[in-house]
Amino acid sequence: MPGVSTRIGLLGLGSNVGDRRAHLQAAVEALAGAGVRPLACSSTYDTDPVGEVLDQPSFLNACVRVQTELEALDLLDAVKALERELGRRESGVRRGPRAIDVDVLLLGDVQLHDERMTLPHEQLLSRRFVLIPALELDFACAVPDGRRLADALAVLGLAEGVRWAGPPLDLPAA
Repeated sequence: MPGVSTRIGLLGLGSNVGDRRAHLQAAVEALAGAGVRPLACSSTYDTDPVGEVLDQPSFLNACVRVQTELEALDLLDAVKALERELGRRESGVRRGPRAIDVDVLLLGDVQLHDERMTLPHEQLLSRRFVLIPALELDFACAVPDGRRLADALAVLGLAEGVRWAGPPLDLPAA
């Protein structure tokens, strides 16, 4: 389609309810139906909860490098619909236990400050559970303003527990 540009993006996946790996794998497999092509998946990492709700089970997290023609807000809509299809409930404690969480972390060189989303993701450079799997996919990865993810990880403390949990998620058959 002339005039349509594709972008490489980075999604963060998380689950801390039920079969966590199966939830992450289902999200990767559902991406193609949402107009998003998974290119590479990181290993999975067992991570301590951080943020507002600490009294909940540990998360399984991973990152997925993707290719899409979707604009940023359309990509957000697509991953939120995917979350609902995979069992994410709208009700409940904000940032509490959830079967699936899909965050848009980066989308090419897009910088966006909208009431619905910020790109790069506002917590990308401050969360070990995102930086470690992201760097596994691309150690030279940087945000559009040039800050390198590896440098951000190097200055973070070790208080946030992130442990390797398993091999990369499977890419769907082409």
